[in-house]
Amino acid sequence: MRLSEVRVVLTGSSGGIGLAITGVLCAHGAYVLAVSRHREPLEPLLARYPDQLCWIAADLTYITDRRKVLAAAKAIGGVNMLINAAGTNHFAMLEQLEDDEITSMLALNISVPICLTRTLLPLLKQADTAMVVNVGSIYGSIGYPGYASYCASKFALRGFSEALRRELADTRVGVLYVAPRATHTAMNSPAAQALNDALKASVDDPQTVANAVVHAIAGDHRDLYLGWPERFFVRLNSLLPNLVDRGLRKQLPLIRRLSDQQESEKPKP
Repeated sequence: MRLSEVRVVLTGSSGGIGLAITGVLCAHGAYVLAVSRHREPLEPLLARYPDQLCWIAADLTYITDRRKVLAAAKAIGGVNMLINAAGTNHFAMLEQLEDDEITSMLALNISVPICLTRTLLPLLKQADTAMVVNVGSIYGSIGYPGYASYCASKFALRGFSEALRRELADTRVGVLYVAPRATHTAMNSPAAQALNDALKASVDDPQTVANAVVHAIAGDHRDLYLGWPERFFVRLNSLLPNLVDRGLRKQLPLIRRLSDQQESEKPKP
């Protein structure tokens, strides 16, 4: 797809990977409807690209706000791309999470992209060529302790992407699933960063991820898995999950210690 011809609805546009993708797309001449709850992080890009970037204030867990996004897309004559980049994570053992924390994570990470895609799909089908881009995670292919609910949501997003691609196989709408590895974003708690540091895990800059995503869009790719050896571990997990089980079990004491430390440092009500 020619990037200069892209008219995109981009969720999660005010932070992390979403903000970086917004900047790269605008730099390539795309028109971006940036959807987020907060405008301030987008202000420099709004000033730099006043004719290419429009902000829509929305909490996409509400159907009224999803309909507002649809109305904005119709107002510009339609769109040919949806990038579902909004998401959240929470490093904690499952028993340390409250029910409302689990529910809100699942709502934003999987219910919102499914529902927004359904809302915009009739409009996308009107374009000569169109694409849905779902930003998942390496943890959508590898279940990792300390991220059980997050993994559940990203496994679901990967399955949704695969099924939707097959469902749309006889249309002009393609589906790209993106699986970044650990990335420097505000979503990562100090404990999560400490875990990455202790394991000497590679952590990407959001700009690196954004450049790779836009390159995959331009190349009409169907999947993008970032990072080595992470791509190898995804393959290994699918072929020899018991081997990965044994490797991750050795990390459990560290994971439990950091998650317990994080819980102990929470402000008391």
